[in-house]
Parts: sequence; C-alpha cells; structure tokens
Amino acid sequence: MPEPSTGAGSRRQPGGARPSFWWRLWCVEGPETRYAKSDNVWIAYQVVGDGPFDLVFIPPFLTHVELDWKLPSWASALARFASFSRLIRFDKRGTGMSDRVSGAPTLETRMDDARAVMDAAGSSRAAFFGSSEGAAMSLLFAATYPERTAALVLRSPYPRTMWAPDYPWGRSEEVYRHELERDLLLFGRRDQAEEALRSRVQFEDAEAQQWVEYHRWSGSPGAVEALALMNRDIDVRNVLPAIRVPTLVLHATDDTIVPIDVARYVAETIPGARLVELAG
Repeated sequence: MPEPSTGAGSRRQPGGARPSFWWRLWCVEGPETRYAKSDNVWIAYQVVGDGPFDLVFIPPFLTHVELDWKLPSWASALARFASFSRLIRFDKRGTGMSDRVSGAPTLETRMDDARAVMDAAGSSRAAFFGSSEGAAMSLLFAATYPERTAALVLRSPYPRTMWAPDYPWGRSEEVYRHELERDLLLFGRRDQAEEALRSRVQFEDAEAQQWVEYHRWSGSPGAVEALALMNRDIDVRNVLPAIRVPTLVLHATDDTIVPIDVARYVAETIPGARLVELAG
C-alpha cells in the first residue's frame, strides 16, 4: 500500500520510515483536522497528500474525518487517493466533526460548504469524487461552477431519489420509509444495529461492530432523519447534459441499492462520460 503524505507539516520520520510502521502510526494519529466557516456553520475538513492536483471527496451518508483512519478498509482507500493527489475531505454539516444543525441542508447549501472548504484549503480548481448522494452534489457543483471543477468521478451515482414515470429506478414512498426506519436502527440495540448494517453491506462480525460504532459517532437519529428528508428531494437530472468536464462513472453490476441501469443512464446523458462497470 502506498505511503500517504500530508505535505507541509508532515510527521514523516527523518530519512523516511518503513511503510508498515508509518501505516500503524498514521492510523493512530491521523492527519490534522481543520475548520472552514460556511455562513455561520463550521465545517471540519482535512487535507492529505501532496500530489500534482487537488481531489475533493464528496461523502455519502454519515462520515467522521478522524474516525475514517481507524477503519482499515476505509483508511486504505483514502491512503491510495492521497498517494497521487492532494486529497481534500470534509464532514457534511450536521455530521462527523462539523457543526450540528437543525433541519435538512439542501444540495445548494452543501455546495457552499464545499466551496468554503476549497477556499480554506487554497484550492481554486479540483477533481471531484462523489459517492452515492455525494455524486448528486458533485454533478450540481460541476454544472454550476465549471471553472472550479477539473473532472468528475461518480461512484454509484443516482441523479434522482424517488420514483417518477420518467425515472423507473427511484424509490417508492413505502420503500423509502422502510429504509429510513432501518437506518435509524443503527442507533438502537447493538444487535439490531449490526443486523441493519448487514442488510445494506456484507460485513464480517468484527468489521460490522466497527462500522456501527463509526455511525454512532458520526451522527444521530435526528441527523439521519434530516439527511433522509434532503435526499428524498434529490433530482439533478436536468444538469446532466450541461456537464462539460471529463466524467467517469463507476458502478457495480450487482448493486442492490442503486441499479446498474441508473449508472448507464447517467453516463449516456452526460456528454462524453465513460462508464466502468465493476464486477460484484
């Protein structure tokens, strides 16, 4: 696994360090968390790596910029990103180490938060990696601020959440309520929380326990309800033809949450987009 770098202020040992030692040290200490002011809300962010271009990661669901480094599978992925870029990450308002807020922030508000983090990190233009709901915000950002968007990578994107006559892959009201009830179980009894988590992703027992703790630290039942309320109204289909930056769509063929046909629709609608279908 490549050795992550923090650029200025790095804690590298003089003369370098063995990757295994560095990785253990990194997981314990992690990079520095900073804060950017967006309106009256403080947004927690981190900058990792000193690669030739900036990469802004737009997260899905609940995140915690510091606890990310405690989960081996997630930390490994972040380290790989940081090995070839200057990786900029942040917790959405209401989650992780960012300020708690009332109500449901819109995608436009989240765009303002992303711009505030980019400004604080000294990034005038960056590639965006948007995952799940983060892909919708990345699409809207690229269409609104093309001068600040170098490229898009969309992982399991969905441009609309709910079913519509011209969007047959969306959720029904009943399914969406059921999924919210399942997500709220993450904050109930631990056996129920682990069962709810496994209904979304296959985990080994120890890893499932780690991810339950991660979600409990990253948000609250109220935060999950607010996110669900905001995500329910996502519909950025109208901006897809307006995207004018290189776009890569990544999607698993057997995805049980977002059908592969959604990724095909996104890739076909964005001019020049490329779709890579991942097995599994």
